[in-house]
Amino acid sequence: MTDQAVRVVVAPEPSPAPAVTGRGWRGLAVVLGSQACALSANRMLLIAIPWLLLTSTGDPAKAGLVTLCQALPYVIVQVVVGPLIDRLGARRISIAGDAISAVAMILLAATPGPPLLMVMLCMACVGAADGPAVAAKHTLLPGATEDAGQPIERGTGMATVIERAATSAGPLASGVLVAAFGARTLWAVAVLFAAAALIGVTGPRAAGRSHATRPGGYVRQLRDGAGFLHRDRSLRAIVLMYVITNFLDQAFLTVLLPVWAHGHGHGVAFVGLLSGVFGACAVFTAAIAAWIGARFPRRTVFLAAIIVAGVSRYVVLAADAPPTVVLLVFAAAGLGSGAACPIVEAVEAERVPDHMRGRVRTLIVAWAWAGIPFGGLAGAAMLTAGLGTALWACGAVYLAAVVHPGLRVTWRR
Repeated sequence: MTDQAVRVVVAPEPSPAPAVTGRGWRGLAVVLGSQACALSANRMLLIAIPWLLLTSTGDPAKAGLVTLCQALPYVIVQVVVGPLIDRLGARRISIAGDAISAVAMILLAATPGPPLLMVMLCMACVGAADGPAVAAKHTLLPGATEDAGQPIERGTGMATVIERAATSAGPLASGVLVAAFGARTLWAVAVLFAAAALIGVTGPRAAGRSHATRPGGYVRQLRDGAGFLHRDRSLRAIVLMYVITNFLDQAFLTVLLPVWAHGHGHGVAFVGLLSGVFGACAVFTAAIAAWIGARFPRRTVFLAAIIVAGVSRYVVLAADAPPTVVLLVFAAAGLGSGAACPIVEAVEAERVPDHMRGRVRTLIVAWAWAGIPFGGLAGAAMLTAGLGTALWACGAVYLAAVVHPGLRVTWRR
């Protein structure tokens, strides 16, 4: 194992620099392109499936149940997938996961009026396949960025821009397509997943290299990653924030926001517009953060940005603000989100050693998603107290969740 790691380090030295750079730029483009397609498909599902179920059945609980079926396998697989990526190769896992998601969407789109059980099973397949694929792309990114001769901040910054662009374009496209074509929108989701797999196939095999791991069995590698995450106070605070805020965001996006829009006479296109504006504004500040974010104090920028990004959305809906004000607040929230996320990603990258990146990253994602499977169901349950009460309560809890890491995290190494 040690000899192989040494050969990986010294082998590129005799090679001409232009060849390595060209290969690396191609690998980085493939990783980012595949990520863009897969994330766009995932964001489209976030709007399309709950809305189709809500309008066809009138039952918010069914929308929450299907969301649970997708998110729960995603969480479970993330817990154990880290060592698997190191053993089989991130490139293979990424391609296979995207291909399985495409097949599941094709089956769902090709079935007229699919029964609820079939929708649940297909979404469970997407969750189980998409989790490893997403983790694999994150694992590929540092090596692809290094091959391109770019600093790691450049690669993670570009990936953040891609993620926010998908957050913008996916829901917006989903809202427009669902309003125009209904359930046939799922064909577009299938095409995007298939495109992600095909783009991954075209990538250079060198981009699929995994970091050498220390000796040990599968369970030992999982235990080492969990132990490292548990010992780091800053990472624990970040993970706790992820758990709470993602849980609340899931309840908000899949239940509370659609119910608010439906009750105020707005269609799915307006829901997609809100998410699209949020993502578009996040792209703008994420791009700025990728280039000059290191010049600003992390703690101050994070706290200001994350409060605007999260709490403001709950408050504006709870206050029954007019649609124009809601749209402006979502735009401001997107600006905050784009500024906050690269800061947290930078802290994670600095605190996790290279040889444990895959395992620790997947465990962070697993914890971050731990509350998501239950967010939709919780959102439906919260409606029993009234929509306004649910929104105010979620906003208060969100505020507490994002202030905590501001006090506990060591923002500079």
